[in-house]
Amino acid sequence: MRLLVLGGTGFVGGATVAEAVRRGWSVTVFNRGLHGSTPSGVHRLRGDRTAPDGLAALAGGAWDLVVDTWDSAPRAVRDAARALVGTVPHYAYISSGSVYAPPVPAHVGEEATTVDATADAVDGDYAQCKAGGELAATEVYGERALLVRAGLILGPGEDIGRLPWWLQRVARGGDVLAPGPVDLPLQYIDVRDLVGWTLDRAAEGIGGAFNVTSRPGHATMGELLDSVLAVTGSGATLRWTEPERILDAGVVPWNDLPIWIPPRHEFRWLQERGVQKAYAAGLNCRPVTETVADTWRWLGAVGSVPPRAGKQRRVTVGLDPAREVALLTA
Repeated sequence: MRLLVLGGTGFVGGATVAEAVRRGWSVTVFNRGLHGSTPSGVHRLRGDRTAPDGLAALAGGAWDLVVDTWDSAPRAVRDAARALVGTVPHYAYISSGSVYAPPVPAHVGEEATTVDATADAVDGDYAQCKAGGELAATEVYGERALLVRAGLILGPGEDIGRLPWWLQRVARGGDVLAPGPVDLPLQYIDVRDLVGWTLDRAAEGIGGAFNVTSRPGHATMGELLDSVLAVTGSGATLRWTEPERILDAGVVPWNDLPIWIPPRHEFRWLQERGVQKAYAAGLNCRPVTETVADTWRWLGAVGSVPPRAGKQRRVTVGLDPAREVALLTA
């Protein structure tokens, strides 16, 4: 199988390349060549897809499928798809569950309305850019476009730092603010399960939109933090605290306490999406213990969360230590 990855050095793109190489596929990446590296044997084409004639390096290429991880101006997806449609039969676009238009119901399915967006837009927020990217891929490829609406992505290589923050915080030891309830269901996807499913379905020529994330409750907040405690070997103590007390203190779910979205919160739907379609199409998700252990091993090897390829560094996630102490001693 001949694979073209647009990007290929970031979190999801890098995992896509690694999995394709593991399968013995012929892999080409196309990017500006400014960030990251690629495994031995991967062919690297350089170009800036936002510049005039920036896609010239793709001319004359022949691939069986393309995976595109772009999350900025939708016009760049449209232009790339137009450049490739004559020679590449299938286009897989890594989108996001964030594309759904609010208010989003729990267990939202792929048929739900998405945010207003256009295929030729040159800017927009994250949801608009991903929704516009979907429109662009579909406009050019039609039913041959696979739209992968990923959930919260965790695992080795994570460049946001959500799971790494919990690992590093628990590793420091002491009393750890553990946001309840302990049995809060989590929904996420290990990056390796995401890209494995994507490559399988793209190779089969499957098209359409899929919510690609685990079932709600694949793990709980308690199981996640217990796994973190075990793998780090820390003597930390998890101090489980009711959501109301945490929220009343101004703590922001998802950002201050990564991964955590309490019951009845306005963004709770982010961990309650409908996934029947993806599971029917072969999605399998590894246990949380494996994701946590492998992320800890990777983090120990690299030392710190890497910068996001081609992007400005985001505001650091995780609760300030002084605020954590204040909450625990209040």
